[in-house]
Amino acid sequence: MATGRLGVGETLGALNTALGPGDPVWFKETRARHLRARDFLAPRPALQARFGDGQVPERVVLAVAGLQGPGVAPVLRCAPTPAGLALQLQRPAVFERVLGAVASYVAPAAPAAPGPRVVLHCPALRSAPGALRLSQLRAVLVADHLARALRAHGESVRLVPAVRDPHMPTFLQQLHVDWPAASERAATEALRNRALAELSPARDRGALPPGVLGTVCLKELVQERGRAAGYDPNLDKCLVTEDLLSVLAELQEASRCWPGDSPPPLAPAPDANADSCIVVHVVSCEEEFQQQKVDLLWRKLDDQAPLTQKHLVCGPVKVAGAPGTLTAPEYYKLRHAQVCKASAVKHGRDLAQDPAWTEVFSILSVATIKFEMLSTAPQSQLLLALADGSVSTKGTKSGTFVMYNCARLATLFEGYKHSMERGLYPTFPPVSSLDFSLLQDEGEWLLLFNGILPFPDLLSQTAALACTAPGLHATTRTETMCKFLVQLSMDFSSYYNRIHILGVSAQQKGVEGLQGCKGSKGRNQEAPSFLQEPRPHLFGQMFARLQLLQAVREVLHTGLATLGLPPLNHI
Repeated sequence: MATGRLGVGETLGALNTALGPGDPVWFKETRARHLRARDFLAPRPALQARFGDGQVPERVVLAVAGLQGPGVAPVLRCAPTPAGLALQLQRPAVFERVLGAVASYVAPAAPAAPGPRVVLHCPALRSAPGALRLSQLRAVLVADHLARALRAHGESVRLVPAVRDPHMPTFLQQLHVDWPAASERAATEALRNRALAELSPARDRGALPPGVLGTVCLKELVQERGRAAGYDPNLDKCLVTEDLLSVLAELQEASRCWPGDSPPPLAPAPDANADSCIVVHVVSCEEEFQQQKVDLLWRKLDDQAPLTQKHLVCGPVKVAGAPGTLTAPEYYKLRHAQVCKASAVKHGRDLAQDPAWTEVFSILSVATIKFEMLSTAPQSQLLLALADGSVSTKGTKSGTFVMYNCARLATLFEGYKHSMERGLYPTFPPVSSLDFSLLQDEGEWLLLFNGILPFPDLLSQTAALACTAPGLHATTRTETMCKFLVQLSMDFSSYYNRIHILGVSAQQKGVEGLQGCKGSKGRNQEAPSFLQEPRPHLFGQMFARLQLLQAVREVLHTGLATLGLPPLNHI
């Protein structure tokens, strides 16, 4: 069996190189109706722009058909069609390569070089749960998901602030958000001394409220960085308080002191740590103006403040048919009640008080909330519909639907395990012995080509932070994972509803029955049961399908882990 992980990116890169110099033209097909005839397409308009008359030279077609290289999927055929140059892969070989090394497809593609250290700052977590608005909850969930994705990609991440409200850790645990709790406050003396030197003149400092040191002018710094940087032109003065200095001290410590590093020198040189990490402030749109003040004040008071500070601003959250004052805990309680109600309708009885279902309902509630909050690009406005129907397992867009299919997969493999222990099925053979040419249903290729093969690239995309571009704001694609898991669940559900996985086909059973009979034409003879006398060669297709669905299951679990969601075994 050939080794090395196949990649969509590597295959597309090789295909475009084979066409010669110019912009990329190939793209991967995703729709089932197109995948019946091709896997990749170079559209005719793009070929006409590249080759004038649109006729691809024969030597180029032959080069594409014989394409090979690290990570490049094996090609079966390449031919001109009315739509363009169509390419189909050697599907049995791709099945064999991918399903023979599933573990390598549930890890992100290795980065070309280590990324910078990242400090994720979510100021919403300085409040109490009851004061957390839905837009702030969205920022918290985006920050948590981004932290998990970055760490899965091998990046070093620090989370700020450490929560201090005594009720916040319990609420975050309820939401499956992994965030540190406070231990001790960072020292603010150096920042205070610098702030006092920068304070604007005041006639009577004694009239300032307790905890307020005075104001610092930021206008000059805004002008220095230029309007193109993206700072609000209305930024002028910042009221410096003891609490604000504590915020800066915590950010300062997080950006300088990383686990495993040696202690910093007592008197570091200016800019010594300024380029060692990037800071991403994940804020709601209501917090953006204040966070820009914090950004500029940090730069003004600390010569070693990170050079790269980016602001990931989450759009507003609008709620249809509900007051705009709905808090995060109220939102959770509403969704939890709806999950319990939907379960009671499905099972015909109230299970809310059953201890065996307590954790299930909690996970379903959180899955509903996270898929609602994270399925839209963070920068866009989010409209929530709070009707009961949004938590049904019958809908195909919800977190409940994804968790339902996760449980169906668990039930399938548990069923195989129990049947095997009873002697109804053979033990699972070595993967290297499986015949993947038996996977011929279009749903099987859809699961592999759209679900498993591109997953490493998807993990890398989820962890991508657009921080190199000039300007204040960062963008990220945290919505891609939710959309991917929903589509994977839809493809699996469609396949599972059509195909009988465990067992062999009726035709195979009939052949085995005739072959096992004694006497003329098998009349009046009782054929041995295929379950009582299992013949392993007849189960080839079943085992190939199980290996495919095991890979789907691992992809699903890995994707859910980036959302902080554990898999469910029943629902």
